[in-house]
Amino acid sequence: MINDMRGDQIYVYRNLWDFDGVYQHHGIDCGDGTVIHYRKPSEIVERTSFATFSRGNPVSVKHYSQGFCFVPDVVVARAESRLGEDKYNMLFNNCEHFANWCKTGISDSKQIREFIPLMEKFNQTKLYEVIKRSLNQTDSNNAHRLVQEALSDIKVVWEQVQPEYKQAVAEIESWQKVAQEALKRDRDDLARAALVKKRDYQQKAWKLEQELNELADMTKKLLITDG
Repeated sequence: MINDMRGDQIYVYRNLWDFDGVYQHHGIDCGDGTVIHYRKPSEIVERTSFATFSRGNPVSVKHYSQGFCFVPDVVVARAESRLGEDKYNMLFNNCEHFANWCKTGISDSKQIREFIPLMEKFNQTKLYEVIKRSLNQTDSNNAHRLVQEALSDIKVVWEQVQPEYKQAVAEIESWQKVAQEALKRDRDDLARAALVKKRDYQQKAWKLEQELNELADMTKKLLITDG
């Protein structure tokens, strides 16, 4: 029996390995109780049961309110044409790339496009290893382009973090002067309050400095990889 979800692009939320957070795992509903998707951990395009795909988690449908989509039979046929494929690549050919291609003909992953610009939320060493592993699985010309895109994204993050760091350093100096002036006027209470503010900004500056150092380290590693 064929259900009315045949040809739909569906997804569930799963844990993102050892990173904090989750990601969407995408597949194509075949309408007969099976789903075609880049199965994990095999990293092969397989047809599995709906239950295997969902793992007991709620399943959502990706809606395309605008733009071209293939009719359901074509979507399923496109998914079937890639059964057995074993060219999984987290950044460049993942489950969302596959499902989007089946549905629209365009291999794209919104998750990945949003992933690198938000990289300051993740452990930089772990993230670099993911990028390096993915680059090693693609051709050299494409790898060079992708490295340049990654470097551009790092620059975006750097330009967001650096001004915050400079502002925190300026606040440290400012509150130190306030504390010194308060002591000159025998206002120990104001001096203590100013030193608390200074300490808060010192902690913030330290955290931001760590992020900048990690971004600089990742930039260096990516340049070495690209060279």
